[in-house]
Amino acid sequence: MRCDLHVHSWHSGFCEVPLVRAVCRECYSDPLAVYDRLKRQGMDLVTVTDHDSIGAAEALRARPDFFLSEEVSCTLPSGALLHIGVYDITDRDHIEIQRRRDDFPSLAAYLRERGLFFSANHVFSSLTGRRFAADFTLFESAFPAIETLNGHMLPLANRAASTLAAFASRIEVGGSDAHGMASLGCAFTEVPGARTRQEYLDGLRAGYGKVMGQSGGYWRVTRDVYAIACNMVRELPLTLALAPLFLAVPLVTLGNLAREAVFSQGWAARYLQSVRLRTALADEAARQAEPAAEEAA
Repeated sequence: MRCDLHVHSWHSGFCEVPLVRAVCRECYSDPLAVYDRLKRQGMDLVTVTDHDSIGAAEALRARPDFFLSEEVSCTLPSGALLHIGVYDITDRDHIEIQRRRDDFPSLAAYLRERGLFFSANHVFSSLTGRRFAADFTLFESAFPAIETLNGHMLPLANRAASTLAAFASRIEVGGSDAHGMASLGCAFTEVPGARTRQEYLDGLRAGYGKVMGQSGGYWRVTRDVYAIACNMVRELPLTLALAPLFLAVPLVTLGNLAREAVFSQGWAARYLQSVRLRTALADEAARQAEPAAEEAA
């Protein structure tokens, strides 16, 4: 069974882009249209992971192949912001999660107590701001899963996340991170052999999921930004006055992807250096332990 585990709708709130943050949504996709598009894209199950919202559930909860999820904006102990995918939750879980999202230890304790499956999303991206070395230690230890295929992140960022997941023995998940209809289903997670929603979710928790699809790139990001801009004007015709800014979209997305590449490359290099050092130390410790083990034998 297949499911795109990172999907947005118009319930994701307003964007953080200067000049338009008061009038432009993160996404304009209607939940029912999202559902239909994902089914046409071959998804067996559907979930929506809006930012700190479960508003899409009202339109979809009656569908037997839908399960409720959200993307939580959480403050880590370092002060960095992280987006966390939390899957198959209840309305009550949403309330408790939102109460704890600025206190990661409390949030993590609640998620573990409830047995909820959750992932650290796009960890090698600058989308949510700064990163600190301590954050990556947390990703290795406190999260059962790492998003290793995001349909809007650069291949470099996804490869680095996959390296982290492999080194720390974390479960890999993938999703489109679609803020526009055209990108839905471009990345997803498949659980081979699953026949029901519960078998799929159990397979995810057991680590049987396989990430499939495509990483992001310039054309997909630019296309989706233009789609968001057109929908903004459709919803608020007065924003047509911002039309001259639309001409700059290709340059803005190019600049943003260049910044993303620098950020991802920098942290990927630092993380790989850390992995090599720890691996070397572990190998050396194992070599030193061999004579003692032989003597004891």
